[in-house]
Amino acid sequence: MASFLLKSVLVVVAVFSISSLAQASDPDILSDFIVPVGSAIDGNLFTFNGTRAIFGSVIQKFSVTKVGKAEFPVLDGQSVSLAVLQFPRRSVNLPHTHPHAAELLFVVEGSLEVGFVDTTNKLYTQTLQVGDLFVFPKGLVHYQYNSNRNELATAVSGFGSANAGTVSLPTTLFATGIDDQILAKSFKSDIATIQKIKAGLSP
Repeated sequence: MASFLLKSVLVVVAVFSISSLAQASDPDILSDFIVPVGSAIDGNLFTFNGTRAIFGSVIQKFSVTKVGKAEFPVLDGQSVSLAVLQFPRRSVNLPHTHPHAAELLFVVEGSLEVGFVDTTNKLYTQTLQVGDLFVFPKGLVHYQYNSNRNELATAVSGFGSANAGTVSLPTTLFATGIDDQILAKSFKSDIATIQKIKAGLSP
């Protein structure tokens, strides 16, 4: 009886683990591609032109143009997406994570200071030039910064998921309604300072 119970528990654990892994990644589709409802199956289905406007555009603050499942529905099930990151002079892509995928960043203009923190709280940094690539492992906190006072910077990021997800640390911590006292204690600060940070994040 004990052996049967142990086997049953192991089976349940195994099924739960497999289910968790399956839910944490893109669906494994059984067809070549998924056709969005109401879409015609031709070359237009596989074409995205929403990035045309970024070339030659003038930006005043950091800008990201995402091309994921939400923007390009045919990516559903393809386990791939892309983002174009545009950095004005001395601008930063705030510390954030992508819970569903690693990020492979390719610098195509200017230079960027980048870094990520692993689960042992070790910081890895690098200064990237045009033509350099850098990988940010899945789920780890990372950032990109254009420290140049005179030049813009542009990078293209690829993700191993049609929906990489983005969790911005400043927004998640200070703009979602977490109690000021909890944040003050967590950061060994005071409520006035926390409220000042929250005010700075307001649009």
